Amino acid sequence: MARERKFTDDELFKATKSLLIEEGYDAFTFSKLASIMEVSRGSIYKYYENKDELISEFLMYEMNVFLKGFNELDKSGDFQTQFYLVIDFIFQHSEIHQILEIINQIPKKSSNRVSSNQTQLNTYHTDMYKQFQSLIEQGKKERVIKSHLSDAIILGMTFQTIAIPNHFGIPQDEWVASIREILSEGMFQRE
Repeated sequence: MARERKFTDDELFKATKSLLIEEGYDAFTFSKLASIMEVSRGSIYKYYENKDELISEFLMYEMNVFLKGFNELDKSGDFQTQFYLVIDFIFQHSEIHQILEIINQIPKKSSNRVSSNQTQLNTYHTDMYKQFQSLIEQGKKERVIKSHLSDAIILGMTFQTIAIPNHFGIPQDEWVASIREILSEGMFQRE
């Protein structure tokens, strides 16, 4: 039996993140989490009634960390400078894509705590997209982005780039630079 021990929220959320990314929402259990952390399941149940409460709290934590970092980016430059910063930032937090998908896997009719967290997570998600959309609008205003292109498509393509698997093991810096170039300049040669 695992020994009883205290743990910090950071330790708990780090282990939760690792387990969710490796095994997914459906396979996530307090038993597996307790084993990773070398604690008893009971020590986790002291704080969370079920996995949905823990996962929704973890998602709140992750979104707060992501949004805090995003808000700290220097937004004083021109569009291209800001766009490059955003792309680099997204790739530094590449798990955010998987994490955002988990929000939709939590059952809608759970505890009040989970429902409240889901409402807040949806607000965070919307706020995040609004911030990125304002960057897209700046690009259109500076005539760097074609005005007829849909903001939704630009946002979707930008965020989906982090989900592209790097099967060939291209070094991360080169990988990100290539994606940035394709997003900002396209893939066709211009004469």
